[in-house]
Amino acid sequence: MPRVWEVPVHDSTRVRGVRVAAGAAARRAGLAEDRVAAAELVATELATNLLKHAGGGQILLDLVGPSVPVYGDERIPMVQIMAVDHGPGMRDSDAALRDGYSTAASLGAGLGTCMRTADDFGLHSTPGRGTIVMARIGPRPDRDPACPHTGPLPVRAGGVNIPLAAADFSGDAWACVRTSDHVTLMLADGLGHGPLAARASSAAVEAVRTAPHLPPADLLRRLHGALRDTRGAAAAVARLDVTAGRLSFAGVGNVGARLRRGDSWHGLVSRPGIVGAHFPAHLPAHHETWTDDCLLVLHSDGLPSRWSPGPAVHAPTSLDPAVIAASIVRDASSAARPVRDDTAVVVLSPCPPDRSS
Repeated sequence: MPRVWEVPVHDSTRVRGVRVAAGAAARRAGLAEDRVAAAELVATELATNLLKHAGGGQILLDLVGPSVPVYGDERIPMVQIMAVDHGPGMRDSDAALRDGYSTAASLGAGLGTCMRTADDFGLHSTPGRGTIVMARIGPRPDRDPACPHTGPLPVRAGGVNIPLAAADFSGDAWACVRTSDHVTLMLADGLGHGPLAARASSAAVEAVRTAPHLPPADLLRRLHGALRDTRGAAAAVARLDVTAGRLSFAGVGNVGARLRRGDSWHGLVSRPGIVGAHFPAHLPAHHETWTDDCLLVLHSDGLPSRWSPGPAVHAPTSLDPAVIAASIVRDASSAARPVRDDTAVVVLSPCPPDRSS
């Protein structure tokens, strides 16, 4: 089962806890010691920044695959380090990435160091709402995710997973798998909380990896069989045919899905039921046209169903989808009103032109 680390950072004593958690996550991912040290450095810098500039916040650590799905490569582990705060935000985030820039009488090298050290880096800040910084550390420098049989796709996926009450395991899990010119995105919410819920959602992830070629409704039926000896889960599957520009979706249980096209949003409806226990007799699939201005959000019921899209959701496609996902959770909660359940949000979005060409 995947381990998830959430470390609240409200005073300097928690910075060491962040560093220890980052090292544990990197070693669990099987990274070499130099990359373990890189993860510890980035996590420490981000935790220190939370205290200096926002008065505190939270660090989330998770093991994820590459944001741009590459056939056969989705299991390559990376440590995703996410710093989230409800602080004053930045008026010029580009300037904050330049060495020497500081608003706290420091050397001003923290964010620039993080960006150079990480394999993937993203930042979004809104004055009055707060800042989100994301860094992913993988097995660089020898890893080359290019596949000789398939080129890069013009979409990428990313997400955030927050366990209830900083538990060791989240009952939510997600996967993104590529097969040729198709991308399959799945989010599962295991019933309840803790290790048994995580076992159910983890079984769903493994089942998706064995049959990502199936249409969403058929893949959910496959998950139903794989989860029969677990608590069961709510689950949703979206499959994008990149060549045809066609998105197919099916869901069972209380997993939310919204598709944005341009400036308009509409929901994709799941059927009542529990994958692994009570599967609906009829499971229709939704089919939508996918264009370059689309964005798909899947989320578990830890996120309020009436969440409102914030500034990050409408940002340019250069913004990493994991940063968008974290902003959705951050804007739907507050420091005084944290998430109410295991909460996972996953985003599928277009790649910037230079990433997909």
